Amino acid sequence: MSDEPRTMTLAIIKPDAFGSGKAGAVLSTLEDAGFRIRGSRVVHLSDAAAGAFYAVHHERPFFGSLVEFMTSGPCMPLALEHERAVPYLREVIGATDPAEAEPGTVRALYAESKERNAIHASDSDENARVELGFFFGNVDLIAGR
Repeated sequence: MSDEPRTMTLAIIKPDAFGSGKAGAVLSTLEDAGFRIRGSRVVHLSDAAAGAFYAVHHERPFFGSLVEFMTSGPCMPLALEHERAVPYLREVIGATDPAEAEPGTVRALYAESKERNAIHASDSDENARVELGFFFGNVDLIAGR
């Protein structure tokens, strides 16, 4: 086992993957990659919640369609633990566009398109802390050993 500390990050199995019955396969892929699930829940985001979560993109042209997509059905936020959790998760999920994702990555396996790309992942340690706080309180997370 590495001496590197284990950290946490957020992933969200998005409505496309959750609604098509791929959540279990995505979870299996993440666990096979060595992630420990420290929190999970199923939610159906409201417009306000999705807008608040993706507020950083408010001025971007895709904001409205992103909020519409994320409110189109249930999704599954996950608190994941691993060494270098943020960058490693981004490797495991692959490029935003599944056509550009490496074979075997979550998006290469389960995404439908660049817009319906199966999974969200935090892009920095700071954003991971904020995003985990959005969906989980400390009491909701299982501490690592």
